[in-house]
Parts: sequence; C-alpha cells; structure tokens
Amino acid sequence: MKLELLHPDDQAKKKQIETLYLKAFPKCERKPFHIICQKSREGVTDILSIEEDDQFLGLAITINYEDRVLLDYFAMDDKNRGKGYGSSALKALAQYYEGRRMIIEIETTTQEADNLEERIRRKRFYHKNGITNLGFMADLFGVRMEILSNGTPVTFDEYLELYVETYGERMREFVKAAR
Repeated sequence: MKLELLHPDDQAKKKQIETLYLKAFPKCERKPFHIICQKSREGVTDILSIEEDDQFLGLAITINYEDRVLLDYFAMDDKNRGKGYGSSALKALAQYYEGRRMIIEIETTTQEADNLEERIRRKRFYHKNGITNLGFMADLFGVRMEILSNGTPVTFDEYLELYVETYGERMREFVKAAR
C-alpha cells in the first residue's frame, strides 16, 4: 500500500481522483474540486492517491495546520471495498502523518437518515481501526458531523482553528459546535 501525493501536472491521476471524489461524496459535502487543487498548490491540502502495485484504489484529501491534519475526504473505489484496503490505507495515513493529531468527520449516526446503515458501518470501520470519538459534534455547512481522532485529544476550538487558518475567517459562519 502506498500513498502518492498528487503532482499538479499529473492530469491522468488528477482525473481518477476527481472522478472518485464526485462519485463518493454527496454534493452537499463537497468543496469545489478546483478549490481543493488550489489549496494543494498553496501547501494547505494534500491530495493523495491510494495505490497498490500501481493500481489506483482510492483517495485521501487532507487539510494540514500546525500539528493537526483533517482527513477531509477518504474513499475507496467501489470495486476495492471490503478487501481490507481501507484499513491498510488508514494505517498508511497514520504513518504518513506520524506525530500529528488526525481529525476525521463522519455524518452523525444519532439521527434518522436515508443512509443511516451506511453511516453506522462507516463509524464501525473507523472504530475497528483505532479511531475514537472526540466527544463533540459539529454543524459543518448545515450537515451534522461526529468528530473523531486517531486517539489524540482535539478540542472544538482547535478543530475550528484548523478551518479558519486554512480557509479563512469566513469559515466561522459554516463550522459551528452542534448542540
């Protein structure tokens, strides 16, 4: 399992990542892909291709600030699910960002939703791989999210600071503590 940082000139890899990104995440949770690419050029985000034997398996997109890294988007291609690649990719991410506090957002499992079973499976997957609840939720662009970490403590204020420092002061309007 290897993580390959997207090179700005690698259009073929960029297209693979963008295609999976658009397929895997609902529109209400996606940032415009060109903004993610812009933030990557600025050094704020990492766009990572998850690969094995030169085969594209999935993507990880992170936001980096000081000692924190937010796993903003993480997805495995449909044909690669259920084969252990996601768990291996999480381990690779933990090594890639060793010494950093990793934050993960998942849609809440505490309210009814059309995809509640999928949300519960996702949470179970993260817990099985050593990811723990931080004990607070966030309202992120109107979507209620549970906030998890790689076992390291992160406060809501530190979580919010990551967004504000990387995407600007206006993020305070869109990232709120959920009650």
